[in-house]
Amino acid sequence: MIEMILQYEFMQRAVLAGMIIGLISPVVGVFLVVRRLSLIADALAHVTLSGVAAGLLLQKSFPALQSVHPLYFGMGFSMGASVFVEQLRGLYRSYQELAIPVIMSGGIGLGVVLISAGDGFNVDVAGYLFGSILAVGQSELYVIIVTGVVVFLLVSLFYKELFALSFDEESAVFSGIPRRWINLLFSLAVAMVITASIRVVGILLVSGLITLPVAASLQIANSFKQTLFLSVFFAQIAVFSGLAAAFYFDWASGGTIILVSVVILAVVVAVKRFRRIGN
Repeated sequence: MIEMILQYEFMQRAVLAGMIIGLISPVVGVFLVVRRLSLIADALAHVTLSGVAAGLLLQKSFPALQSVHPLYFGMGFSMGASVFVEQLRGLYRSYQELAIPVIMSGGIGLGVVLISAGDGFNVDVAGYLFGSILAVGQSELYVIIVTGVVVFLLVSLFYKELFALSFDEESAVFSGIPRRWINLLFSLAVAMVITASIRVVGILLVSGLITLPVAASLQIANSFKQTLFLSVFFAQIAVFSGLAAAFYFDWASGGTIILVSVVILAVVVAVKRFRRIGN
């Protein structure tokens, strides 16, 4: 079955892209969930929609920009929004979650306005919203690979600082960790992960791949590192199973991957309860 799937070039790209996304999405997701900021992924995804819409509109108005992929505009918008989120969190220290609805509302509003200004963009927008295994081109695969390397290096280099800031921010600052810069780098990493994941799982579903594997692993893990490794393991199962089902049944890859993630979460919860009853 695997040989049959991998005989197609577009599936080779999709599997490689999915493998990288299945690694970096839960890695940043664990830190977001521990910080109780998982909805930031949703907010940045909606801002990315605005960036993609802006890119498509600019391409429509200026044919010279046809060679610039709309995903780059989405990444620029998402990274800009991540900086703005950190500014808002600093401005509202006692109500940091307020930054999320502000960014999300602004992202949706701007995206809708840009799409209406362009009189719709036909199938292109649907591909960005829901993801498609056919949509991962060679240039997008390069973006995903570079993003994967950058995010993995950032998390590896600043793992201790991120861990400290996630569990006790005040003590971390007191011990000399530069909270502002570390949080800013992490927010930029989240923005890059979201943009890179869009072509496989879609803007509306990307936060599910970031949080659902973490939710499943939190049910059975006994430490932070266990949560991290189990999250990556569950995400890889979801991505490969979802891509295979999408290939054979001609389903949308994003929706299929998220449904598999939900099934994994349900199975983990059911097994945990069954074992608890047995004991």
